[in-house]
Amino acid sequence: QVQLVESGGGLVQAGGSLRLSCAASGRTFSTYAMGWFRQAPGKEREFVAAINWSSGSTRYADSVKARFTISRDSAKNTVYLQMNSLKPEDTAVYYCAHKRAVVAAYDYWGQGTQVTVSS
Repeated sequence: QVQLVESGGGLVQAGGSLRLSCAASGRTFSTYAMGWFRQAPGKEREFVAAINWSSGSTRYADSVKARFTISRDSAKNTVYLQMNSLKPEDTAVYYCAHKRAVVAAYDYWGQGTQVTVSS
């Protein structure tokens, strides 16, 4: 079992910044990658960013490239999402997720944190 707890969401004006954190506990030695996803009202959940836990290599959705940065602190078992130049369309509930292998699906999810960007 892996437990994930997100924090750092809130209300921000367009153009502002927020940093989300996701602290992992439990069987974290099994982590292959961590990802961030988001779900806006009335829309399906979508991929935002992911990071390979050992190599640190990253991947981003086109909609957030050059604005968002995913990073991790292995010693703290924590993954971060730095969000800059926020837009109203970034408004969503943001979830972090755990993946145990390259061919596996994301198997553990956090409870989500609300990000609201006002225009």
